[in-house]
This record gives sequence, structure tokens and C-alpha cells, in this order.
Amino acid sequence: MNRITTLLASFLVFLLSFNGFSYSPKLPSAAAAKKAVIEKNLIKALDSGNEGVMLDAAYYLGEYKCESGVIPLMKILNNHQNDGLRIVAALALTKIGTGKSLYAVKQNIYFDDSESVRKFCFQFYAAAKEKRQSYLEN
Repeated sequence: MNRITTLLASFLVFLLSFNGFSYSPKLPSAAAAKKAVIEKNLIKALDSGNEGVMLDAAYYLGEYKCESGVIPLMKILNNHQNDGLRIVAALALTKIGTGKSLYAVKQNIYFDDSESVRKFCFQFYAAAKEKRQSYLEN
């Protein structure tokens, strides 16, 4: 009788560990919270003053399609003296793909002081426009 009671108790513990009483965090909300923290830190990194850190942060804001990074990236695109950093900011803005970010890239095709930045902005904008067209056709 003692063995049956122990076996039954073990089975109940096993069963209860897999039902609704056990706690397990939901992955989507945890992932969203992590993404928000990552985006916040990347935006802070744009103000670091270290051009290497700023370059990486701008690139990853584009990869994550972080819409809250559009304004800081536009500031870099319009005001920074490093052409390479401005080109990466234009790429990130193009990857984010909002109307505001694409408009900023389009404006720099015409009004940027650097020929290389104007050229890359044109290429990025043309690629984004082509991608939108092919998406609309399908």
C-alpha cells in the first residue's frame, strides 16, 4: 500500500508540473521587452561621440527597423562630418523604410555637400523604391 501511495503522489506531482498551475514566462513579451531595451541602448550609442560605436549602432538600428531611431539617424545624416557614418545612417533609414526616413534620404540626394553621400543616398533610395514597386506588383 505504501508503494502505491508513493507512486500516486509522484504521478500527481509530475502531472501538476505540466498544467496551468506552473509558471512559464511568455516568450513574445520577453522578446519584445529585450528588443525595446536594445533599441534604447542603440539610440543612446548614437550620442556616444565614438564614431565606431555610432557606426555600429546606426547599422543595427536599420537591421532592427527601429522607427524610434529615425530622428537621431536623420540628425547624423544631416549634421555629422564623417561621410562614412552619414552613409550608414542613410542605409539604416532606408532599411527602416518609413515615409519620413525615406524622405530624408531622398532630400540628401539633392542637398548633401558630399558627392559620395549623394551617390549612396541615390542608390539606397532607388533600391527601396524598386523593392516597393516589386512588392506592389506581387
